[in-house]
Amino acid sequence: MQKIETIFDRDERFRVTPKIRAGTEWVFANEGIATEKVDGTNVRLSIQSGKVIRVEKRRNPTTEEKAQGIEPDYIDAHRDAPEDKHIFRAVDGTDTATWPDGAWPCEAIGPKIQGNPLGLQNPICYPFSFRPIEIPSVPRTYEGLRAFFKTFDSIYSPGHKAEGIVFHHPDGRMAKIKARDF
Repeated sequence: MQKIETIFDRDERFRVTPKIRAGTEWVFANEGIATEKVDGTNVRLSIQSGKVIRVEKRRNPTTEEKAQGIEPDYIDAHRDAPEDKHIFRAVDGTDTATWPDGAWPCEAIGPKIQGNPLGLQNPICYPFSFRPIEIPSVPRTYEGLRAFFKTFDSIYSPGHKAEGIVFHHPDGRMAKIKARDF
Protein backbone atom coordinates (compact mmCIF):
# COMPACT_ATOMS: atom_id res chain seq x y z
CA MET A 1 0.00 0.00 0.00
CA GLN A 2 1.39 3.36 -1.02
CA LYS A 3 1.47 5.93 1.79
CA ILE A 4 -0.41 9.12 0.97
CA GLU A 5 2.00 12.05 0.95
CA THR A 6 1.41 15.17 3.03
CA ILE A 7 1.22 18.25 0.79
CA PHE A 8 3.74 20.34 2.77
CA ASP A 9 7.25 19.64 4.06
CA ARG A 10 7.67 19.29 7.83
CA ASP A 11 9.95 21.01 10.32
CA GLU A 12 11.98 19.47 13.16
CA ARG A 13 8.85 19.43 15.40
CA PHE A 14 6.97 17.50 12.69
CA ARG A 15 4.70 20.49 11.95
CA VAL A 16 4.08 21.41 8.33
CA THR A 17 5.82 24.39 6.79
CA PRO A 18 4.56 26.51 3.88
CA LYS A 19 6.98 24.70 1.53
CA ILE A 20 5.12 22.46 -0.94
CA ARG A 21 6.31 18.85 -0.85
CA ALA A 22 7.77 17.67 -4.15
CA GLY A 23 5.27 15.59 -6.10
CA THR A 24 2.18 17.31 -4.69
CA GLU A 25 2.32 20.45 -6.85
CA TRP A 26 -0.80 19.28 -8.68
CA VAL A 27 -2.88 20.04 -5.56
CA PHE A 28 -1.85 23.72 -5.75
CA ALA A 29 -2.57 23.80 -9.50
CA ASN A 30 -6.23 23.07 -8.57
CA GLU A 31 -6.11 19.59 -10.07
CA GLY A 32 -8.28 16.90 -8.53
CA ILE A 33 -10.97 17.02 -5.87
CA ALA A 34 -10.85 17.47 -2.10
CA THR A 35 -12.49 14.90 0.17
CA GLU A 36 -12.67 14.40 3.91
CA LYS A 37 -9.98 12.29 5.57
CA VAL A 38 -11.57 10.19 8.27
CA ASP A 39 -9.75 8.69 11.24
CA GLY A 40 -10.18 4.93 11.56
CA THR A 41 -8.44 1.68 10.79
CA ASN A 42 -7.24 1.16 7.24
CA VAL A 43 -8.73 -1.99 5.69
CA ARG A 44 -9.26 -3.39 2.22
CA LEU A 45 -12.49 -5.14 1.25
CA SER A 46 -12.57 -7.48 -1.73
CA ILE A 47 -16.02 -7.44 -3.29
CA GLN A 48 -17.57 -9.90 -5.71
CA SER A 49 -21.19 -9.50 -6.85
CA GLY A 50 -21.88 -7.10 -3.99
CA LYS A 51 -20.58 -9.46 -1.30
CA VAL A 52 -17.43 -9.15 0.83
CA ILE A 53 -15.22 -12.13 0.03
CA ARG A 54 -12.03 -11.00 1.79
CA VAL A 55 -11.15 -8.55 4.56
CA GLU A 56 -7.60 -7.29 4.98
CA LYS A 57 -6.04 -4.82 7.38
CA ARG A 58 -2.95 -2.68 7.02
CA ARG A 59 0.03 -4.18 8.76
CA ASN A 60 1.95 -1.74 10.93
CA PRO A 61 5.58 -1.27 9.88
CA THR A 62 8.42 -2.56 12.03
CA THR A 63 10.97 -0.11 13.42
CA GLU A 64 13.39 -1.16 10.68
CA GLU A 65 10.77 -0.67 7.96
CA LYS A 66 9.92 2.79 9.29
CA ALA A 67 13.60 3.74 9.25
CA GLN A 68 13.84 2.61 5.61
CA GLY A 69 10.57 4.32 4.60
CA ILE A 70 8.94 0.98 3.74
CA GLU A 71 5.15 0.89 3.87
CA PRO A 72 3.85 -2.63 4.49
CA ASP A 73 0.95 -4.03 2.50
CA TYR A 74 -2.25 -5.52 3.82
CA ILE A 75 -2.60 -8.81 5.69
CA ASP A 76 -5.74 -10.89 6.17
CA ALA A 77 -8.05 -9.98 9.04
CA HIS A 78 -9.75 -12.89 10.79
CA ARG A 79 -13.32 -12.90 12.07
CA ASP A 80 -12.37 -15.04 15.08
CA ALA A 81 -9.34 -12.91 16.10
CA PRO A 82 -10.13 -10.64 19.08
CA GLU A 83 -8.01 -7.81 17.64
CA ASP A 84 -10.11 -7.82 14.44
CA LYS A 85 -13.60 -7.92 15.97
CA HIS A 86 -14.25 -4.20 15.51
CA ILE A 87 -13.12 -4.35 11.89
CA PHE A 88 -15.68 -7.08 11.25
CA ARG A 89 -18.40 -5.10 13.04
CA ALA A 90 -17.69 -2.28 10.59
CA VAL A 91 -17.70 -4.70 7.64
CA ASP A 92 -21.00 -6.19 8.80
CA GLY A 93 -22.48 -2.68 9.15
CA THR A 94 -21.55 -1.69 5.60
CA ASP A 95 -23.92 -2.19 2.66
CA THR A 96 -21.69 -3.36 -0.21
CA ALA A 97 -24.55 -4.55 -2.45
CA THR A 98 -23.87 -1.85 -5.07
CA TRP A 99 -20.08 -1.77 -4.80
CA PRO A 100 -18.22 -2.73 -7.96
CA ASP A 101 -16.17 -5.91 -7.99
CA GLY A 102 -12.61 -5.37 -6.84
CA ALA A 103 -10.41 -4.73 -3.83
CA TRP A 104 -11.33 -1.40 -2.20
CA PRO A 105 -9.29 0.44 0.43
CA CYS A 106 -11.50 1.80 3.22
CA GLU A 107 -11.42 3.21 6.71
CA ALA A 108 -13.25 1.15 9.30
CA ILE A 109 -14.80 3.82 11.53
CA GLY A 110 -17.17 4.00 14.47
CA PRO A 111 -17.45 2.85 18.07
CA LYS A 112 -14.35 1.15 19.51
CA ILE A 113 -12.22 2.19 16.50
CA GLN A 114 -9.49 4.82 17.05
CA GLY A 115 -11.56 6.45 19.78
CA ASN A 116 -14.49 7.11 17.40
CA PRO A 117 -13.61 10.80 16.85
CA LEU A 118 -16.69 11.25 14.63
CA GLY A 119 -19.03 10.04 17.36
CA LEU A 120 -20.72 7.49 15.12
CA GLN A 121 -23.37 5.24 16.62
CA ASN A 122 -22.67 2.30 14.32
CA PRO A 123 -19.41 1.04 12.82
CA ILE A 124 -19.05 1.10 9.03
CA CYS A 125 -16.41 1.02 6.31
CA TYR A 126 -15.89 4.25 4.40
CA PRO A 127 -14.55 3.53 0.88
CA PHE A 128 -12.24 6.48 0.27
CA SER A 129 -11.08 5.34 -3.16
CA PHE A 130 -14.46 5.48 -4.90
CA ARG A 131 -17.64 7.47 -4.31
CA PRO A 132 -15.77 10.08 -2.31
CA ILE A 133 -17.83 13.00 -1.03
CA GLU A 134 -16.30 16.10 -2.61
CA ILE A 135 -15.76 19.12 -0.40
CA PRO A 136 -16.32 22.25 -2.48
CA SER A 137 -14.22 25.38 -2.11
CA VAL A 138 -11.32 23.97 -0.10
CA PRO A 139 -8.47 26.51 -0.07
CA ARG A 140 -5.22 25.35 -1.63
CA THR A 141 -2.70 27.53 0.16
CA TYR A 142 -0.88 27.04 3.46
CA GLU A 143 -2.60 29.98 5.20
CA GLY A 144 -5.96 29.18 3.63
CA LEU A 145 -5.88 25.57 4.81
CA ARG A 146 -4.71 26.52 8.29
CA ALA A 147 -7.66 28.90 8.64
CA PHE A 148 -10.06 26.39 7.03
CA PHE A 149 -9.33 23.70 9.61
CA LYS A 150 -10.27 25.99 12.50
CA THR A 151 -13.93 25.78 11.47
CA PHE A 152 -14.15 22.66 9.29
CA ASP A 153 -16.64 20.19 10.73
CA SER A 154 -16.89 16.70 9.35
CA ILE A 155 -19.18 16.37 6.36
CA TYR A 156 -19.49 12.72 7.27
CA SER A 157 -20.50 13.46 10.88
CA PRO A 158 -21.62 17.08 11.38
CA GLY A 159 -20.81 18.51 14.80
CA HIS A 160 -17.44 16.76 14.93
CA LYS A 161 -14.13 18.14 13.71
CA ALA A 162 -12.77 16.60 10.52
CA GLU A 163 -9.39 14.90 10.73
CA GLY A 164 -8.20 16.33 7.44
CA ILE A 165 -8.43 16.51 3.67
CA VAL A 166 -7.37 14.03 0.99
CA PHE A 167 -6.93 15.38 -2.50
CA HIS A 168 -7.68 12.89 -5.32
CA HIS A 169 -6.15 13.42 -8.76
CA PRO A 170 -8.02 11.94 -11.76
CA ASP A 171 -4.98 9.74 -12.51
CA GLY A 172 -5.20 8.06 -9.08
CA ARG A 173 -2.61 10.06 -7.13
CA MET A 174 -3.61 11.21 -3.66
CA ALA A 175 -2.16 13.74 -1.22
CA LYS A 176 -3.29 14.75 2.26
CA ILE A 177 -3.21 17.34 5.00
CA LYS A 178 -4.46 16.87 8.57
CA ALA A 179 -5.74 19.58 10.87
CA ARG A 180 -3.18 18.56 13.51
CA ASP A 181 -0.34 19.03 10.99
CA PHE A 182 -0.49 22.76 11.70
